[in-house]
Amino acid sequence: MSTGRRKWLGALVIALAVMVGACAEEPETETGSGTGSSANADFLACQVTDTGGVDDKSFNQTAFKGLEDAKAEFGIETKVLESQSPNDFETNINTFIEQGCDLIVTVGFLLGDATAAAAEANPDQKFAIVDFDFFDPDKGEDITFDNVKELTFQTDEAAFLAGYVAAGMSETGKLGTFGGINIPTVTIFMDGFQAGMEHYNEEKGANVELAGWDAANPDKGLFTGDFENQDNGKQVTESLLGEGADIVMPVAGPVGLGAAAAAQDAGDASLVWVDTDGCVSAEEFCPLFLTSVLKNMDVAVYDTIEEALNDEFEGGLYSGTLENNGVGIAPFHEFETQVSDELKQEVEDIKAQIIDGSLTVGGDH
Repeated sequence: MSTGRRKWLGALVIALAVMVGACAEEPETETGSGTGSSANADFLACQVTDTGGVDDKSFNQTAFKGLEDAKAEFGIETKVLESQSPNDFETNINTFIEQGCDLIVTVGFLLGDATAAAAEANPDQKFAIVDFDFFDPDKGEDITFDNVKELTFQTDEAAFLAGYVAAGMSETGKLGTFGGINIPTVTIFMDGFQAGMEHYNEEKGANVELAGWDAANPDKGLFTGDFENQDNGKQVTESLLGEGADIVMPVAGPVGLGAAAAAQDAGDASLVWVDTDGCVSAEEFCPLFLTSVLKNMDVAVYDTIEEALNDEFEGGLYSGTLENNGVGIAPFHEFETQVSDELKQEVEDIKAQIIDGSLTVGGDH
């Protein structure tokens, strides 16, 4: 685990170098008026997004939904700061500390260092961070902050299912994938997708191939270098389609909307969406989505807010899995009649095998 984590930290340095700076937006203040007790109105839950914003139709938007659901249910007050670049992370967190937030939720692997520094400097401030498991590479051991809940997700388990069904649905025998930035919370999707495809090949004696990613050669993976530029996503997807891929999984937030545009233009390609059900978050492209790899960050954020509200908050690691419904795959929606009953049953059987441990997805979670 320590070797994988060192790679994560190295990827973080690279990621910060490639992303461009801009100023942070002013916080949105929203006072809850839901069904919760009016006594909760003085509880302030705050969220600092990664770049991409709360309307990215994927990662940040899913975490933001957890904040909104908690506001509606409990009648709390909420605030959000949308980071425009990594330069905003520390500033936005400190702004919320000064404003007296009862809980600050930071969203994304790239906010790991800024969250750790703030947590150490402010031991009485409660935090939750999405997609980061604190680790000391020098000592080779995990770090746990009493005031930080780490919300992590074994998305490779769900991506394994998506890779299997995509292999079974491909007509060209070639799949494609790409990421926004080469960081572990992106590549874990790609690892699982590849593993699921390879399991299909083993079970069926097939030879479906994957363009854009090879877990054995991660430095040669395909990445756009950002989570914002949809044109980059379109160009990369056009390249994958040109290589013969007919099903592509973009792991790049809003960049994936460019992939959807490319698949739509091609007319004979489909996508696997990530983080949230694409037919809900980007319904205009629903006819393209074979399925989506679900990362139920909204539920994890909601539950953490409820714990903080009820004085039940504890720091430490949460891991979303297929077993606890922290991850999963979306319905097939408009592909429902195209996916055979046999393939659907095989996916359900594989899910059960992953949960009971008889089938190992692999990877460093």
